[in-house]
Amino acid sequence: RIGTAALAVQVVGSNWPKPHYTLLVTGLCRFQILQLLKEKPYPVAEVQQLDRLEQFTNGHKSEEELGELSEQFYKYAVQLVEMLDMSVPAVAKLRRLLDNLPREALPDILTSIIRTTNQEKLQILDAVRLEERFKMTIPLLVRQIEGLKLLQKTRKSKQDDDKRVVAIRPNRRITHGSITEDEEEEEDHDDVVMLEKKIRTSSMSEQALKVCLKEIKRLKKMPQSMPEYALTRNYLELMVELPWNKSTKDRLEIRAARIVLDNDHYAMEKLKKRVLEYLAVRQLKNNLKGPILCFVGPPGVGKTSVGRSIAKTLGREFHRIALGGVCDQSDIRGHRRTYVGSMPGRIINGLKTVGVNNPVFLLDEVDKLAKSLQGDPAAALLEVLDPEQNHSFTDHYLNVAFDLSQVLFIATANTTATIPPALLDRMEVIQVPGYTQEEKIEIAHRHLIPKQLELHGLTPQQIQIPQVTTLGIITRYTREAGVRALDRKLGAICRAVAVKVAEGQHKEAKPDRAEVGEGEDCKEHITEDAKPESIGDTADLALPPEMPILIDFHALKDILGPPMYDMEVSERLNQPGVAIGLAWTPLGGEIMFVEASRMDGEGQLTLTGQLGDVMKESAHLAISWLRSNAKRYQLTNASGSFDLLDNTDIHLHFPAGAVTKDGPSAGVTIVTCLASLFSGRLVCSDVAMTGEITLRGLVLPVGGIKDKVLAAHRAGLKRIIIPQRNEKDLEEIAAHVRQDLTFVLAGCLDEVLNAAFDGGFAVKARLEHFNSKL
Repeated sequence: RIGTAALAVQVVGSNWPKPHYTLLVTGLCRFQILQLLKEKPYPVAEVQQLDRLEQFTNGHKSEEELGELSEQFYKYAVQLVEMLDMSVPAVAKLRRLLDNLPREALPDILTSIIRTTNQEKLQILDAVRLEERFKMTIPLLVRQIEGLKLLQKTRKSKQDDDKRVVAIRPNRRITHGSITEDEEEEEDHDDVVMLEKKIRTSSMSEQALKVCLKEIKRLKKMPQSMPEYALTRNYLELMVELPWNKSTKDRLEIRAARIVLDNDHYAMEKLKKRVLEYLAVRQLKNNLKGPILCFVGPPGVGKTSVGRSIAKTLGREFHRIALGGVCDQSDIRGHRRTYVGSMPGRIINGLKTVGVNNPVFLLDEVDKLAKSLQGDPAAALLEVLDPEQNHSFTDHYLNVAFDLSQVLFIATANTTATIPPALLDRMEVIQVPGYTQEEKIEIAHRHLIPKQLELHGLTPQQIQIPQVTTLGIITRYTREAGVRALDRKLGAICRAVAVKVAEGQHKEAKPDRAEVGEGEDCKEHITEDAKPESIGDTADLALPPEMPILIDFHALKDILGPPMYDMEVSERLNQPGVAIGLAWTPLGGEIMFVEASRMDGEGQLTLTGQLGDVMKESAHLAISWLRSNAKRYQLTNASGSFDLLDNTDIHLHFPAGAVTKDGPSAGVTIVTCLASLFSGRLVCSDVAMTGEITLRGLVLPVGGIKDKVLAAHRAGLKRIIIPQRNEKDLEEIAAHVRQDLTFVLAGCLDEVLNAAFDGGFAVKARLEHFNSKL
C-alpha cells in the first residue's frame, strides 16, 4: 500500500483507433494509503507522506549518519558508470549526477536505470528507511557490474558497442539479449560492407560512384534507428541495381527481322520499313543513338502491339509505360529524396525492371497527358525524348546523370492535336492509318480467329468461319478503323459455339453411362437427337455428324442479332439539300451527312450539330459564294429572286447532333448541299467530298485524306471529290482501294458542282456583246 506521489508534466496520446496515452511525470515523495475513500470514477484515498525532498538538502549530515554504507554504494555506482561508454551523452550526464546529487537520492535514480525486475523496483519503493534502501540496491549494482565484466571478456572486439547496448537497452536480459543484438548489428554491418563492395565493383559512372561512396560513409556513421538510414540504404541499393553499362546484343539480320514483322502484323508497311532501316544503319554503325518514334493512328490498329513486336525483332527487352491521365511531372522525373516516400520516376524504374540500358520503351497514350499543380509531365518528357539531351538524363531521386541514348523510345497517340508542339518536334511521327476491308479479313483469319479459338478451347475441326462471313461481320456489325470490335464479335461467335460443343459432349456421355438392357429404345432416342438443325435451334450441333459448325449469315443473325449498320447512303439522298462529306476523327475517318432546308423568314442562317467556329465560318463562306454566283448558276429562292436570303431563312444541320465537329474540310460539302437545295436537284448518291473553300471559289487542300478515303470505301461509296493539291496523298492508299474508287481532283467549286450532280451543273452562258477589248 505504498506508492509515489508525482506531478504530471505532459500528456501525449489520442482516442483513435483506441485510447492510448503516454504520461511524463515528476516524482515528489513516497506515501502510504491510510483509507480508500472511493473507487469510481477514479480512486480517492487518505494518504500519509513518508519522506520529504527537503530532508535531503543537508547532505553532510546524511553522510555522517549512514557512514560506510553510503560510501560503498557511491563506489559501486561510479565503477558501473565508468565501465560504460562515456561518449554517450546520457552516460556522461549520469556521471555528473553522481557527483552533484545528494547520496540519499542515488538509490532511487540508479534503480530506475539498471536492469531490474518490476518486483525488485517495488521492493526498493517500499523501503522507506535510507539504510534499508542502500542495502537492497548495492547487490543490484554488483550484479550489473559482474554482467558487464562477463560481456567484456566474451566480446572484446566490440567492447564499446556492448557498453552502449547495456546503457541504452535496459529491458533485455544480460546473458542473451545483448548477444542477440550484437549478432543483428554484425549482420547489418556485413550488409553495409557487401553493399560497399557492390558499389566499388559496379560499372556506374565516375560521378555516380563518387556520390555513392559519400553516401556509404554517411550510412556507416548513422544509427539504424534514424529514418534517414533506410532512405539512404534504399538509394544505394537502387544505384547498384541500375544497368549502367549492361545491355543486350541486337539481332541485326534484316531478312529474319522482316519475317518476324510479317508474321506478327499484316500491312503496316511504313512501320516495318522504318524498323528495317534502323537495323541496316546499326549494322554499319554500332553506337547509333536510339530513334524517338511516335505512332499516330486510330485505336485498335496495333500501335502498342507493334512496339512489342519491334522489341522481339531486335532481341531487346520491352517495357510499357502508360501515360494516359498522368498529371504529375514527378512520375517522369521522380521525387527529390528530401520528401517522405520519395521514389524514382517511371523511366528509372523501368530501367531497373528490365535490367539493361538499351530496352524498347513504349510511352503509351502520350497525347492524353494532363497538367496539374504538380507540374506538366509533357514538359518533363522534353529531356527524355531529345536525342541531344537524354544522354545525361537526371532523375530527381538519383540526382546524377543517366544515359538514355541507347533506349529505343516509341510513343503512341491517337492524334497530334493535343501533343505540345515542342514535344512533337522531338519525335519522328509515323502515321498508322486504319485498315481496309481486305486487310481486316486477312488480319481476322491470320491472327484474330486463331487467337479466339485458343482462348475458348476450340479447334478448326469444330468451327469454320468463311471469309464471306467475316466480310459480313466487318460491314454489318462493325464500323471502325481498327479491329477491336471485330475481335469482340469473333469472341461472341466462339462463345456461342463453345456452348453447343459443351452441350454435345454432355449428351454424348449419357449413352455411355446407360445400361445395355435399354436396347432399341436408347438407339431410337439417339437417332432423334442427332437430326441436323440450325445453330439458333435448341438441338445439339456438337455431335459428330454436325462437325464442323459452319458460321453463315443466318448463324450471325442468331448469335450477334440484327445488323447494326445498313447501307443507308442512297436512302438519305432521296431529296434535294443533302450531301455527303468526309471527316477525320482520332478514331479514324467517318462519312458525314450535311442537310439543308429553307423556309420563309428574314434571311437568317441557322447552324446546328455542335459546330466549331471554323465550321461555322465555312458555312458563311459557302452561302456568300452562292449568293454572289446565284445568277450564274440560276439559283433562286422560293419567290424566284436571285438573292437567296431575301425573305428566306436557311437551316443547316450536321448529324449526329451529340458529336462535336470542327474543321475547314466541310466547305465543299456545304456548298454542294446548298446548291442542291436552291436548284432542286439531287446530289449523286455515290459521291463524297472534302475540301476547304475560299471566297473566290478555290478549293484548298486538307489533311487526313487516307482515313477519309477508307471511310468512304467502308461505306460503299464509289466517287470521291478531293482538292487537286491532295493528289500526292493518294499514293499512300492501297492499290486495290484506288481501283474500287473514282477520284475527282477539283481546283475550284465549278469542278466540284459538275462532279457532284448527274450531267454536271449548268452555268448560264454570257452574251458575246458584253465582251470588249477596250
